[in-house]
Amino acid sequence: MKTVIKREDILGPLQQVIGAVERRQTLPILGNVLLKSSNGDLSLTATDLEIEMVASVAADGSEDFQTTIPARKLLDICKALPDGSAINFNIDENRVSLTSARSRFTLASLPARDFPGLDEIEEQQSFSIPQNQFKALFDKTSFAMAQQDVRYYLNGILMEMTPGKIKLVATDGHRLALSEVELETGVDADKQLIIPRKAVLELSRLLEANDSPAKCVLSQNHLRVETGRLVFTTKLIDGKFPDYQRVIPVDGNKTMEVDRDILRQSMSRIAILSNEKYRGIRLMLSSGNLSIQANNPDQEEAEEELQVDYDEADMEIGFNVTYLIDVLNVLNSEKVQIKLKDSNSSAIMSDSKDSSSLYVVMPMRL
Repeated sequence: MKTVIKREDILGPLQQVIGAVERRQTLPILGNVLLKSSNGDLSLTATDLEIEMVASVAADGSEDFQTTIPARKLLDICKALPDGSAINFNIDENRVSLTSARSRFTLASLPARDFPGLDEIEEQQSFSIPQNQFKALFDKTSFAMAQQDVRYYLNGILMEMTPGKIKLVATDGHRLALSEVELETGVDADKQLIIPRKAVLELSRLLEANDSPAKCVLSQNHLRVETGRLVFTTKLIDGKFPDYQRVIPVDGNKTMEVDRDILRQSMSRIAILSNEKYRGIRLMLSSGNLSIQANNPDQEEAEEELQVDYDEADMEIGFNVTYLIDVLNVLNSEKVQIKLKDSNSSAIMSDSKDSSSLYVVMPMRL
């Protein structure tokens, strides 16, 4: 069976779904992408059995067929071919030949009937959210997710929905990130689900920075996100997320405001001489002044002073500087507000004028 597909028609969808293809697979066919042409539409499907991505594109004139081809090799070939080229696919039982101008490639194929798919999901609820809002929620919280924590429910993001709001929460046990947006979700009662880490990172990559809608379909064990010609499905983490409200301090009685960019640059400089393993820095607060200090086992020291809006009692507190810089990188306000209680209590960081996102960082003993 022969068919012709333009390079641009297949390259875009292939780049979208490639994130589901692990470099090491338990099943050889999971390294392949399923190509399926039907009624003038070409769809590409990739899965690792936890997430599944299906991207489609109009491919007028293409014959109906289905096959599976090594995904990363196909992507590398498409990237290497010149713009505007057409690719001739010659498909038989266990080989697929690709010809474009004077180039010819022969790839091993596996039967399309053996390609695994996720279970059909039974829709319980659905709602739409602008892609840029959804992407911003992930971008503002995903850095605080745990990585390979034995508390498996922390290796992802909590998505909490109420009738008029959607909220994302991530924590690794040392810090917490929370961001919310007002949205008619259509849910009757509060609902929580935990999206796995890999799915979070892929959604953050795939969602576009525009206001076109993303349709979210919820089932008992799956989340499906549909954007235009892309359908993304992920299994959910089966577990109970900790009560995050309990770790958000409510008694912080000392407030500091400072220029976000100046603070970020200052901390980046001081971090150079912090302990490479523990990354601890010391903040010394006095009226109108913040002193940032670091030292390391080689007896090296760094110190920098900043003018800040602060008129409370003098205090000293230590933090992992990486956690503070991570927050400063995702805030986009001119000024950052930090609420403190004492040297043993967590701090709350937020935009000084926007309360839709907040960040909790535990202190360090130095």
